[in-house]
Amino acid sequence: MYKSYYVSVIIAAAGMSNRMGSKINKQFIDIDNKPILVHTLNKFEQSPYVDEIILISKEQEVEYCRKEIVRKYGFKKIKKIIRGGKERQDSIYNGILALDEKCNIVLTHDGARPFVRKENIEDGIKGVIEYGACVIGVPVKDTIKAIDDENEVHHTPKRSMLWAAQTPQCFWKRLLQEGYEYAIDEGIVGTDDSSLVEKVGHKVKMIMGNYDNIKITTPEDLIIAESLLKVDEDLKVKQKIFLKTK
Repeated sequence: MYKSYYVSVIIAAAGMSNRMGSKINKQFIDIDNKPILVHTLNKFEQSPYVDEIILISKEQEVEYCRKEIVRKYGFKKIKKIIRGGKERQDSIYNGILALDEKCNIVLTHDGARPFVRKENIEDGIKGVIEYGACVIGVPVKDTIKAIDDENEVHHTPKRSMLWAAQTPQCFWKRLLQEGYEYAIDEGIVGTDDSSLVEKVGHKVKMIMGNYDNIKITTPEDLIIAESLLKVDEDLKVKQKIFLKTK
C-alpha cells in the first residue's frame, strides 16, 4: 500500500525465449544459483508499497511456477498465477482481469528484467499519482537511424529526444484497462503497455531509470547479468566493512 492506494504488479513471464536459444524458458535459467524470475520477483516482494503480484506464465508452466518458484522461494505477495495469451499484450490483459478489485495502481514488469531497483518501483508509483501514467526508461546513448525497406537511412532522429523504455510501466488501473479494451475493439497491437494508453489520448511521463535495468534476452545478456550481480555483491561487502569500521 502506498499511502491509501492499493498497488498491484503484473509480471510477464510467458515469453518464448527464442533469442536465448535455450531449451527452457529463459526466466528459469539460474544466475547466482537462483532463477532469473526469482531475482525479479524478489524486488517486488520486498517492496513495502506492493500489495499483490500477478504472475503470468505459459499454460504448461503454471504448475512449475507454483511449485518451483512460489512455494520453493516462499513468495507471499503472488496472489495468482495466470495463463498467458498468444502475445504479450494478451497476457497482460489476462493479468488486468485478474487484479484484486481493490487495485488502484498497476505496474507491469518483464520477468526477465531482474535488476530493477527499489527506487524505480517507488518512483513509478509516485509517477502514477502525479501524472496518471509513466514509464521507467533511460536516454539512448547511441545515434539512432530510421531506415526504409531497402535498409537505407531515411532520417536520423535527434538523439536528445530519444529514450529507451524499460519496465516497470505504471498506471492507474482504470486507465490501463481502458487502453487495453480500446486496443481490443480497434484491433491495435502495441509495442508496449504505454503505447495503448497513448492511443486513448493520455500523456505518458518518462521517469529516469538505470542503465543496468537490462532485459535478459540473449546468451550475451547472461554474462552481463552475472557481472552486475558480482558488482552488487561487492558493494554489499564493502558496505558491511564500512559499517563495522565506523
